[in-house]
This record gives sequence, C-alpha cells and structure tokens, in this order.
Amino acid sequence: MKVIILAGGWGTRLGQRTGLIPKPMVKIGNMPILWHIMKIYSHFGFNDFIICLGVKADIIKDFFFHYEMKKNDFTIDLSNGNIEYHNTITETNWKVSLIDTGLNTLKGGRIKKVEKYLDPETNMLTYGDGVANIDIKELVKFHKSHGKIVTITGVYPPARFGEIKEEDGIITSFQEKPQTSVGLINGGFMVFNNELLKYLTTDGDCDFEHGALEELTEKGEVMVYKHEGQWECMDHERDVNHLNKLWVQNEAFWKVWKD
Repeated sequence: MKVIILAGGWGTRLGQRTGLIPKPMVKIGNMPILWHIMKIYSHFGFNDFIICLGVKADIIKDFFFHYEMKKNDFTIDLSNGNIEYHNTITETNWKVSLIDTGLNTLKGGRIKKVEKYLDPETNMLTYGDGVANIDIKELVKFHKSHGKIVTITGVYPPARFGEIKEEDGIITSFQEKPQTSVGLINGGFMVFNNELLKYLTTDGDCDFEHGALEELTEKGEVMVYKHEGQWECMDHERDVNHLNKLWVQNEAFWKVWKD
C-alpha cells in the first residue's frame, strides 16, 4: 500500500518561512515536518511513499537525494572523494518517489497524476502539514471493514484560545476550551480504494475536497475514522513555534516511533 503525501502547495500563511522553502520542509527540531509525517507511517510498517511536488520541488528532491549526507555526520577525503559516514540511518527501508505534479495544480489533479505509481486496489493519502498520534493500522482496518471508497480521519481541532466566563464585566473563570466542544474536521490520514481515481482528472483545476470528495459524500461513499487522540496542523507561525516547543520538551505526541 502506497502513501501519497501532498506537498506541492504554496503555504502562504506561513509568511517568510515559506519564502525560500516549501511548507512541508519547515522544521520541527532539526527535521522537516514531512519527515515527521513519514516516520508516523513507517512506525506502522508503511514505507512506500509518493510525494506530490509542486512549489519549490527541487528543495524536497535535494533533501532526499542527499538524505544520508544531511542526516549524518561524515568525514570526506578531498583527495579522492571518499566519504565515511559516522551514524546509521534508520530509514533504510523507505522507498520515496518524488513526482512533480505541477506548480499550481489543485489536490485532485496531483493525486490523478501519480496514478501509475499506485498499488492496484487500495492506497493512502495525507497532507504535508499535519501530525497525529494515530494508529495507522487501525485506520486501515476500519477502511477495509466498511467497503466504501474513501475513509477520512476526523479529528478535533486544537483549542487556540481560553474561554472566558464573566458576570457584569467581571471575569469569573478563564479556562482552555476543550477540543471535544468543537466539531470534527478532516485531519488527513485518508485511505481510498482506487475507484476514487475515476472521479479525478489531471487538469490543474481538479480539486479533491471541493469536487470528488463532495460527490462521493453525496453517494454515501465516504466514511470517517474518528481519531480521539491528538492532532495538530502547521498552518501559521504560532503552530511552528508550538510544535517545536513540544519537540524540545519531549512532549511531541505524534512521536510514536522509537529513536
């Protein structure tokens, strides 16, 4: 089963951070969020990735082309070019296909453009900016149990602001609004049968959510896997700072893998 990661968008809401690099390459710790997402899937045994590229595609290609060098300390003998690496990378079982799907192509078109690289029956799909402590095997098991075309993972968006209670202008309490008080949203981490591809085209304006997913929803072909755990998306500068803080403090809820 292949894992498609949509990594071609502009990421304009991250401002200056995405002026030089694509959004999936913004770092948590010393590795891009794209790597963190792949580590989640890999932990559950899914190691065959198809990354849909677009904006600044060369930067993501360069990262994986020089992966061993970027991940390791090394000694290079400039007299002959021999390189000795001093660490052992743990991602030796990864297979990563880097496919340029167009600069301004919408998500549906990007998915359709990688059709020839997919497994013949069932594949997975996610965005290049969201992390979760999700059990991917349980997600796949759920998808196979219902026989519908698409499963999306429903998540609760993280609380951003405290909830104020007041009487006559005097604050009586201030507390974080619980996630469960907000409705479910699509958190990515999707599974689909390849019948989905019939609803997509390679046209640049072929969207996924506002197109195929809406049509399939009307036909009753979309199911939701309710993830009761944690999920967060790197959408704004505050998200970058928050996720990095969790990582530094060893509180990264999405780090389901072992070092």
